[in-house]
Amino acid sequence: MADSCPEPGGKRQLFGGRLLSDPARVFHHNAWDNVEWSAEQAAAAERKVQENSTQRVCQEKQVDYETNAHKYWNDFYKIHENGFFKDRHWLFTEFPELAPSQNQNHLMDWLSENKRSEVPECRSNADGPGLITEEQHKCPSNSLGHKAQTLPVEEKVTQKLSHLEICADEFPGSSATYRILEVGCGVGNTVFPILQTNNDPKLFVYCCDFSSTAIQLVQTNSAYDAARCFAFVHDLCDEDKSYPIPGDSLDIIILIFVLSAIVPDKMQKAITRLSRLLKPGGMMLLRDYGRHDMAQLRFKKGQCLSENFYVRGDGTRVYFFTQDELDTLFTTAGLEKVQNLVDRRLQVNRGKQLTMYRVWIQCKYRKPLLANTGS
Repeated sequence: MADSCPEPGGKRQLFGGRLLSDPARVFHHNAWDNVEWSAEQAAAAERKVQENSTQRVCQEKQVDYETNAHKYWNDFYKIHENGFFKDRHWLFTEFPELAPSQNQNHLMDWLSENKRSEVPECRSNADGPGLITEEQHKCPSNSLGHKAQTLPVEEKVTQKLSHLEICADEFPGSSATYRILEVGCGVGNTVFPILQTNNDPKLFVYCCDFSSTAIQLVQTNSAYDAARCFAFVHDLCDEDKSYPIPGDSLDIIILIFVLSAIVPDKMQKAITRLSRLLKPGGMMLLRDYGRHDMAQLRFKKGQCLSENFYVRGDGTRVYFFTQDELDTLFTTAGLEKVQNLVDRRLQVNRGKQLTMYRVWIQCKYRKPLLANTGS
């Protein structure tokens, strides 16, 4: 996620707070918010999408990408274990639900210690040479370090837990009063900042990922605390496996650049299943790719799987959403809209004097409170 440096005093503006009023100042900051596209630019983007979508990946390859998706993600984590990483310092500004008010002083201390550029970048040739892509948020945090990796990848990453019957009073984190689940946690780029920032003793964080390699990296990280966190392997598209958490038990579910990685036809059931885990009043938080994002426009012919759904050079896949599509997914699952906005940003590489137009969508949807059935 690209972003400008923090404002004076260590505070960082919300998305939408830095506007480019003078084009001559474009290289004065790392990024600009709410960049308006001209009609010509929008039309050119649509033409580019039409062009790179004309040639589709053959059915045999599509089956391979779906059947072996876990292999492609495991390979990704093995390759990028020591990849470039910067923390998501924007996380608590955009999603204050992750840092309850009693922890605000600690939060501000943490933010002030991290005044470097807030650009959690990872480079991947899969999207084109030199492209900095937020989906590579799953690269490991070099600042947190790792324990000696003694856990076998497959045997001890809790796959079996998904087959257990979860009792309402006996499950990991059952004594907590505030529970957060991140789906598609990668190697902990979101989970560990939450644990470091939110010192509420009643907080418990769950995190799961499709990749057993990623979960092993989480579990062997020196910041992993089994008393406050539970990492497990889970495929959010697998309807036969349950989460090791009872229904109506979570306060927050986080999906950051993860829903876009699954087949569009499976998205609705995945969101509906997740919604059942939320407490009444619980919130689902999402940030993901928007239609015509630079990453979509850079795909070449032959990488399109279906409309607005592509495969990268490393075999991982990505979908580009509209606001209406996401609204339909969440409301069909019975959730109510709190926020659904497009973040159109002009990302700047000041060293190379390059400008890159990014389009992301940020959503917050709440599970309705139980109706008052009093007599």
